[in-house]
Amino acid sequence: MRRQLFSAAALSAALTLAAVTSSAAAGPAWQETGTAYTDSLGGGQGLASRADGSLLYRGLADIPLDLRIKGWNHVGDPDVAGGDVFDAYQGPDTATSKMFAVTTPAGQRYEYVHQLGPGEKLNNSFAAVSPDGQWLVSGEWGDQNRLQVFPAPLLNPSTPRTGGALPQAPQITLDKPVRDIQGCDFVNETQLLCASDDGSKTLFPEDRPLLQVDLSHKLDGGPVTGHVTSLFGLPQRSVCSGTFEAEGVDYDAARGTLRAEVVQPDVCTVATTVYSYRRQ
Repeated sequence: MRRQLFSAAALSAALTLAAVTSSAAAGPAWQETGTAYTDSLGGGQGLASRADGSLLYRGLADIPLDLRIKGWNHVGDPDVAGGDVFDAYQGPDTATSKMFAVTTPAGQRYEYVHQLGPGEKLNNSFAAVSPDGQWLVSGEWGDQNRLQVFPAPLLNPSTPRTGGALPQAPQITLDKPVRDIQGCDFVNETQLLCASDDGSKTLFPEDRPLLQVDLSHKLDGGPVTGHVTSLFGLPQRSVCSGTFEAEGVDYDAARGTLRAEVVQPDVCTVATTVYSYRRQ
């Protein structure tokens, strides 16, 4: 998220949207089934579903003080795998590394730091763990022809047990460029859904498209290619007018529910709308 957050006074007005808007078809594959709301400071960066069906939200207010002191000033779209919470952190514009934090169900947090390689951007927009728990996918800002892959911290036996250095694995090479990916999540071993904050309509016909990435094979530590398809534009509904921002995305495989976040514009930026979908 890049815009300044304003007073919570606009939140109640934003929540009236549920009464004045109706669900709309998201396209032939996904049907919108409902909307919910979260405050942007506490949940506007992303969300992830737990095994019991509850939702974990992440916002700028969720960055622990000790991590802020270390310079990690942004947290991205999280993921949950086997009860462990995976968070993607990035630092200031001068940063030379990015960090993934894993928090166990017992509350123990381990930090895995990746040193940036040549041409690698400092952005760390999201963490998406593969269904087998062995690989972690993340992404950079701007125009990209790849998604980054790392051994999943803590879960992949090649990573240290209590935090440490995290190398990059062979990437996912995309067959067409994507822009400003804010979050991705696995639907199955060979498919991800990703939220793009691209409003230009130059790469895809939709404004802030939800993208599907079909992998040539499941992640196995080797190079993978990804076929990119734009499914539909994420909704932009609010009592406020201005520029919306697509943020995190989550697929709850146990319940077949897809959720995507869109931060509302102007003073309504204190409210983030969570749209829910089911595959038809």
